[in-house]
Amino acid sequence: MAELSIKRHRRLRYNPLVRDMVRETILQKNDLIYPLFVVPGENIKNPVKSMPGVFQLSIDNLVLECKEVAALGIPAVILFGIPEHKDEVGSEAYAENGIIQRAIRAIKKDVPNLLVITDVCMCEYTSHGHCGVLQGEDILNDETVTLLAKEAVSHAEAGADMIAPSDMMDGRIYAIRKALDYKGYSKIPIMSYAAKYASGYYGPFRDAAESTPAFGDRRSHQMDIANSNEAIREVETDIQEGADIVMVKPAGPYLDIIYRVKEKFGLPTAAYQVSGEYAMIKAAALNGWIDGERVMIESLTSIKRAGADMILTYFAKEVAAFIDKNRK
Repeated sequence: MAELSIKRHRRLRYNPLVRDMVRETILQKNDLIYPLFVVPGENIKNPVKSMPGVFQLSIDNLVLECKEVAALGIPAVILFGIPEHKDEVGSEAYAENGIIQRAIRAIKKDVPNLLVITDVCMCEYTSHGHCGVLQGEDILNDETVTLLAKEAVSHAEAGADMIAPSDMMDGRIYAIRKALDYKGYSKIPIMSYAAKYASGYYGPFRDAAESTPAFGDRRSHQMDIANSNEAIREVETDIQEGADIVMVKPAGPYLDIIYRVKEKFGLPTAAYQVSGEYAMIKAAALNGWIDGERVMIESLTSIKRAGADMILTYFAKEVAAFIDKNRK
């Protein structure tokens, strides 16, 4: 009897064409959602110091950026607003002519084929930087949910294509779904930040969104970094309340959560490669410590391999350019 030959796994690696043919996970432009920060004023393009290549944009420059994003073939953006005035209850979050509401209308007018997703939370709009209505130093859940529903409806009225609540208050998906349906926006999907962790990776975002809490932290409502089963319970609740897409945030440090969520529920699953992930790759690349482009692609591929159907990433434009450059 002839001896069995040893396994030769490398046969499928020698030739780059074969490698391409057997590749299991492929990044595509349709996977990408590009986060953008919008501020009041005109002709403003403020660089975010901790996030090279990311800017706070006035609406005129935001529209120009969205035209570039659409031209690159990126299908969607998600908007974060920095209002002119902040108060205790974040009233500009749900104002008819708030910064996000005006930005939505401008984008939909000039870039109608770009999907506009809006972040729904209070932290950018409150004078104290917390995600809801305060009583002393406690965030009031139900009173906050009422305002979040108002904010979501105001975004839909302005023309948003999708609503993305990021606050982590209990019951907010049900309240937002009910409010949208009541106002005639039953076709607007909800992408829920369903498993959002109280992470140390958010620092650069808080620079960009000017949303650092004036005191304390967000551990009373965002998830404990050590918990996995809790994430499944959170996601299941949001699905039961009407979420159409569920999100895990951050992405890279929580690949196990992305995998578990996708395997258990099979619902379209998003993952947010957050500001700290982006900033670390950028900083290491600028110092010559890593190949920035290669690590960018590797990090995003790992997120998709874990089960993400869509990725919110500040690398979106660079990834789209990379895909074009390497198209066979």
